[in-house]
Amino acid sequence: MRIGIVNMDRRQFLRQVSIASGGALLPVLAGCGSSTAIGIDPRAGEAAFLHGVASGDPLSDRVILWTRVTPEGEGSLQVRYRVATDPAMTQVLIDERVFTDADRDYTVKVDPLGLQPGTTYYYQFEVGTTRSPVGRTRTLPVGAVDHLRLGMVSCSSLAHGWFNAYRLLAQRSDIDCVLHLGDYIYEYGNGEYGSARDYEPPTEILTLSDYRMRYAQYRRDEDLAELHRQHPMICIWDDHESANNAWVEGAENHTEGAEGNWLLRKAESIQAYFEWMPIRMVDTNDPQRIWRQFQFGDLLDLLMLDTRLYGRDEPLLLAVGGPRVNSPDRQLLGAPQQAWLTSRLNEASAQWKFIGQQIMFGQLRLLTLPEVELLGVPLTRELLAINGDQWDGYAAARQRVFDAIDAGQVENVVVLTGDIHSSWGIELYRDPGELVTLLNNITGNPLDLGLIKASAVEFVTPSVTSPGFPAATTPLLRTLFRAVDPHIQYFQGDRNGYVVLDINRDRCQCDWWYVDTIAERGGGESFGHALFSRSGENRLRRADAPSPARTDAPPLAP
Repeated sequence: MRIGIVNMDRRQFLRQVSIASGGALLPVLAGCGSSTAIGIDPRAGEAAFLHGVASGDPLSDRVILWTRVTPEGEGSLQVRYRVATDPAMTQVLIDERVFTDADRDYTVKVDPLGLQPGTTYYYQFEVGTTRSPVGRTRTLPVGAVDHLRLGMVSCSSLAHGWFNAYRLLAQRSDIDCVLHLGDYIYEYGNGEYGSARDYEPPTEILTLSDYRMRYAQYRRDEDLAELHRQHPMICIWDDHESANNAWVEGAENHTEGAEGNWLLRKAESIQAYFEWMPIRMVDTNDPQRIWRQFQFGDLLDLLMLDTRLYGRDEPLLLAVGGPRVNSPDRQLLGAPQQAWLTSRLNEASAQWKFIGQQIMFGQLRLLTLPEVELLGVPLTRELLAINGDQWDGYAAARQRVFDAIDAGQVENVVVLTGDIHSSWGIELYRDPGELVTLLNNITGNPLDLGLIKASAVEFVTPSVTSPGFPAATTPLLRTLFRAVDPHIQYFQGDRNGYVVLDINRDRCQCDWWYVDTIAERGGGESFGHALFSRSGENRLRRADAPSPARTDAPPLAP
């Protein structure tokens, strides 16, 4: 998304986009090479690894390993990969060969089985005598788990600066996994949204070859490559992996006809995503699906959602949306994904339940008031909301999530969010305008009377580089939010960085870290703020210091 103060600085009014008849999703390749082939020339020695290595979608016994081979000629390439228990790659457990070719843009994606849970591994690819950098990854734990540390990032506009946040997060050896919550790439052309660095290709990306070229450019960035090399990633897309403010049948930044057919463009953007990202295909019969679950033993169930391409109805400008924004039929997740989320929340048995998704869940309103209905239509719920692109524009969809949490009496739900290019800590109430809720939030509930408890909490990560709210407006907006939206416990609007989540059985803490600069490569970071929620409480409290790093972390890859 692109943001400003009101209606998030849209380039143009949202338009209804027609669907071309006969449009269909292109098949998306799974990306995993075969270990045997007939009549294929290995072309040994005629390749380079210009885009590094990556791992992702870890499970307890496997993890996706990725690279991309740059060939000197055409044809298929045989690629060897090895998995070891030590950084020097001397204690090798797996040594196999796979093949890649132009059909998958010479990307390689393998999913080796038989790994041990909660274990750090090192891996490397080679073609002939050419070897890739050594990568480092980690499987998910099983059984009793006492402690986890996760990184969280989103929104990396290459045209707005350098990815120093990626480099600094890569240097943290004690991170178990990195969550990327979308806007991994941006689709714009040169000068359309930022001008710090030029894009490849220089024009807006529309076709499969365009999307592939843009991913290739991003993956040559040294800091992004280092993040992938050192940590496994669990990722989801947002809108810029296809086009700004995308939904099921169109996008704000897509002109049907002049920029081709939306369904074709969306399908090709998805194909490039699955080729270039270390993600496991969830359902080969449904290549649009990325919503999936990860279990970190008995400590954490992580549910990753798609609020963008799978089920989203057309966004409404709230100023002209009227009561339609509160329609009970309005969809954000779509019925299949909503049913999946409800069942997973009700069945989750871990201490904490995280929902990783793209857009801000908590209410952001010009004024938070108690709910008022006229002829059965809720009038105040979202008519005073600011941003129709987030859950505020899909009030019924948000209520269905609250229904799932409340009906199942699901404890310790934490929503994780990117997209809005700023930092937020929010207590999530079904109706934050309810009088008792307002009093609790305004007073901070100093007597801890427990008059009302939030259903969940939300942590929003800042962007890696993408611009947020206008500079120097953070103090004013903090004062405003405290008065009109007191469920918002923390806000920082114009700094770039990342989040570290520190989770144990008693509490979940979110640490916001901010980079010194994005104007040049390099520089340091500073601790910004920390909030934590105690188990069973669903209330955000300020921590005086960041959570301490682990001292027993396995070594980084050399």
